[in-house]
Amino acid sequence: MQRKGSNQRLSSSSSSNNTLLRSRISFLMLTMLATIASFYVAGRLWQDAQNRVYIINELDKITGQGRSAISVDDSLKVIACREQQKKLSALQMELAAAKEEGFVPKRYGIDKDKPKKRPLVIIGILTSFGRKNKRDAVRKAWMGTGAALKMMENEKGIVARFVVGRSENRGDSLDLEIDIENRQNNDFIILNDHVETSKQLPKKTMYFFAYASNWEAEFYAKVNDDVYVNVDALGNTLAAHVDKPRVYMGCMKSGEVFSEPNQKWYEPEWWKFGDGKSYFRHASGEIFVISHALAKFVSINRSKLRTYAHDDVSVGSWFIGLDIKHIDEKKFCCSSWASGAICAGVR
Repeated sequence: MQRKGSNQRLSSSSSSNNTLLRSRISFLMLTMLATIASFYVAGRLWQDAQNRVYIINELDKITGQGRSAISVDDSLKVIACREQQKKLSALQMELAAAKEEGFVPKRYGIDKDKPKKRPLVIIGILTSFGRKNKRDAVRKAWMGTGAALKMMENEKGIVARFVVGRSENRGDSLDLEIDIENRQNNDFIILNDHVETSKQLPKKTMYFFAYASNWEAEFYAKVNDDVYVNVDALGNTLAAHVDKPRVYMGCMKSGEVFSEPNQKWYEPEWWKFGDGKSYFRHASGEIFVISHALAKFVSINRSKLRTYAHDDVSVGSWFIGLDIKHIDEKKFCCSSWASGAICAGVR
């Protein structure tokens, strides 16, 4: 009896296990089928999406509405072209409206048709602190003030300005005096980056040419504040050389190189000028002129140009190796008011 009951329990347990196993297999099968179905549906959707993109692209090509990939530069060009088209359309509309209103082209006079002529020469009169009497004498003798100064600029193309730097103690009474004088006369070029000292005259001349080169002119002249200039003679002389692009003009000279420190015109770099101790030919420092191209050369290379003890020698050294026209003009020799002379020195 006991044996039979045991067999029945074993049979019942085996049947239950078989049923559970079949359920698990069925669940796995359903899961696998569902996964396969999901992949299938996703694949069809992706294929349909690609087909739709392809069909749209083909339709765009057929209808002429297709767009190809372009670079950023090309995009900017297209945008600029569209902006120009808009401006052109706007101008065409304005022109049409002007024509309807009876627009007549305006006839300008001969003077207005010509571009504004640039100055013939910018004259930089190198001065310094404590020399107001000299400046007033120059204003009275040949430079003029106010309307007379403006007339010289407009009618003769000659622009004259006093050139001065700043004091070592920036903003002190020396600077204030120059600022007040400039407000009264408006006839200064103030070199704010240059410290005004007698030993720095060559660099001051360099900075003047660099500054003035931005003031478009045919020529640039350096003059001392104890020199009186015949502006008419200067203008006539320079006008004869406007066609020469690279001009260095003045009273050409050489001269002795002083090698002893106790001498007035001592040259610390005396050994560079050879055993003969003679300078190369250069324009006298009282007044000399350079053309626009040379002023630009000085401006561009001012950080590399060498200066010597004297400004005239320094300027001559900058141009001695260049392909330029050296003009020895005796009218620039300021010994006296000779006939046709451009300048006269006043001591």
